[in-house]
Amino acid sequence: MIIIFIRTAVIFVTLMVVMRLMGKRQIGEMQPFEFIITMIVADLACIPMADVSIPLVYGVAAILALFLLHQTIFLLENCGAFARRVISGKPSVVIDRGGVNMKELKKNNLDVSDLIESLRSQGYFSLDDIDYAIFEANGNLSVLEKKNGGEPSLSVLLIGDGRLNKTAVERTGLGVSFVTDFLQGQKTGCKGVSVMTVDGTGKIYFQKKNAPYEIHRAALPEGVQW
Repeated sequence: MIIIFIRTAVIFVTLMVVMRLMGKRQIGEMQPFEFIITMIVADLACIPMADVSIPLVYGVAAILALFLLHQTIFLLENCGAFARRVISGKPSVVIDRGGVNMKELKKNNLDVSDLIESLRSQGYFSLDDIDYAIFEANGNLSVLEKKNGGEPSLSVLLIGDGRLNKTAVERTGLGVSFVTDFLQGQKTGCKGVSVMTVDGTGKIYFQKKNAPYEIHRAALPEGVQW
């Protein structure tokens, strides 16, 4: 009994350290690869705790190996938008100003009933109460509801951690010149920016690296609206 208690304590401490190193997202909202790692870790932890015929170091080594895999995948995700899409997927706008986007629903193996059920779980019982609904890469549904007295507009990420989001620039019709002209006015380049978003009204959330955020207003190119 004492041996099993000691083995359990060692595995428990190892898991606690590894989970803390993986970050808070591993415990809460998980990406697909994180969910897989969590399930495998659970099995690896149980076997050496109870089976004294298996050397304890085998269980610890396996858990540490999964941690290294997790860190490797995390680094690959940060190599660029393409790698991030391949590993974790990308958000899907399933409701926009035009209504339900059936194409995006089918891409995510969902139908309208699944969408309505997800909306009800968040307190929305009518599709026309929603301006935008987005299924995030981790499976959560984010909703922008309609509000009286003001036109809500979806913010689009143009720059994240020094990288230009070319997909968003092209889909919104803003063009790269809109971003470069704004950055020139701020006397910086993409690499010097932590976050830059813009909504359909021209409101820009802008934050340089190691600096507080700023809110700017800009005139959107003619004909651009979302």
